[in-house]
Amino acid sequence: MPVSLIPSCGRRSFLKTATLAASASAAGIASSREEPWFALLADTHVDADRKKEARGAVMAENVMRVVAEILEEAKTHGDPQFAVINGDCAYLKGLREDYETLRPLLQPLLDSGIPIHLTMGNHDDRGPFYELFPEAETPKSEATMEKHLAIVESESANWFLVDTLQIVDNVTGEIGAKQRDWLARELDRRSGKPAIIVGHHYPQYMPEDSDARVTGITDTVEFMDLLRSKPWVKAYVYGHSHNYGFKKASGDIHLINQPPVAYLFDEKRPNGWLKATVSATEMNITLRALDKSHPENDETKNLTWT
Repeated sequence: MPVSLIPSCGRRSFLKTATLAASASAAGIASSREEPWFALLADTHVDADRKKEARGAVMAENVMRVVAEILEEAKTHGDPQFAVINGDCAYLKGLREDYETLRPLLQPLLDSGIPIHLTMGNHDDRGPFYELFPEAETPKSEATMEKHLAIVESESANWFLVDTLQIVDNVTGEIGAKQRDWLARELDRRSGKPAIIVGHHYPQYMPEDSDARVTGITDTVEFMDLLRSKPWVKAYVYGHSHNYGFKKASGDIHLINQPPVAYLFDEKRPNGWLKATVSATEMNITLRALDKSHPENDETKNLTWT
């Protein structure tokens, strides 16, 4: 299943690394390879205008800063296995011009051979998105072809990228029955490693008699019941709230709320990106805040599981 932007040099680099690791193992030599890591981004909100500012942030400049930081991190720790932008890639309405501005901002990562995967948020639009990122389009043979889906298999975990976009520029998100069925099937096929689910919207439980607006996932109950039914699902990673934090759902599923790359709703909270490492028993998340003086900058959260 093809996923997003995978540069040819990235494929060569991956094959070379795998070959060297296998050779070292066969020779009984300890591998000096750095621990695999992943760059997790969300809510870039890039506008067609590179100089567009919202809530005190110039979104394109923030993306450039984060890209530069990832490349700097790679100098010391090796390239990330991949980077993810978890929804709201575009500013408000998912315009073609927004994606035209975003794509070259990401090019330095591709030039370095780093794959990039993008999910859909409520400010994205699949049509214009696919025009500028044709590599990312989900195959038409998929039963859920109206959703943008991806599975990324890594050495330590399987990553399932889901699509919570319901209506463009409407705050409510949705998984939907077809996507839940797809996710259940694909999870069952990959039960041998920890599973990490990545989607833009947050879970939100609403009282049955509530008429309040749903700002998270409208079918949260069904979605979380599905995740809890698969014991190898260890974490759900989401953005949308622009409020970095951690929770733990019943069933020991870690809920990881990413910081935005773009603007903040609460200026006391950090924006930036996350560096993640994953093993069979834990996930470590380090905040790389754009404000290096923020008290949470460079803090690492250790999330364990059995």
